Amino acid sequence: MNEVLALSDELHYSISLDEIMWGGLLLAVTIVIHGTGMVFTLRASYALKRMIRTLKRPAFFLGLSVLIIAAWMIILIDLVEVLVWSQFYVWAGAMPNPSRAYYYALVNYCTLNSGYLPLRWRLLEGMLGMAGLLTFAWSTGVIFMLAQDFQAKHSRPAPGREANSDPEDRAAMRRQPEHDRA
Repeated sequence: MNEVLALSDELHYSISLDEIMWGGLLLAVTIVIHGTGMVFTLRASYALKRMIRTLKRPAFFLGLSVLIIAAWMIILIDLVEVLVWSQFYVWAGAMPNPSRAYYYALVNYCTLNSGYLPLRWRLLEGMLGMAGLLTFAWSTGVIFMLAQDFQAKHSRPAPGREANSDPEDRAAMRRQPEHDRA
């Protein structure tokens, strides 16, 4: 009998304009939080890099710590974004308490776990998944940019050591015609 009622609800569900508007607003708030957070993360990372350059210590692990701190900042930003969605779920009466709302919002932000919201707010599950996808892609770009800077700096040969001082590099250079050598 419950399956028949559930099927009946499915057949009578229609997307409402306010559901789309609330979802659009929540998505916009998520992007504003994320954009602000990414700018702050980059500024903090560059400030840390400048501070590391002034130290007279080996910078490899300090440079790696910039990536770790940036990742922590991004995770914190994502958790704040999930909090916004979960608080809306509680406010709208779609979830019974903040703890459950936060758990389901976090799971849906990272993957697509559907079927936890009442039929009235079903569309928000997919919209939260889209918000997570967009912000994770953005975060990946920021981490990639910082990691690329780190790798470029730390993958160069040590000062005073030529790039082709490795025996395999020298052997490869001897096999190359003179005009092809850079």
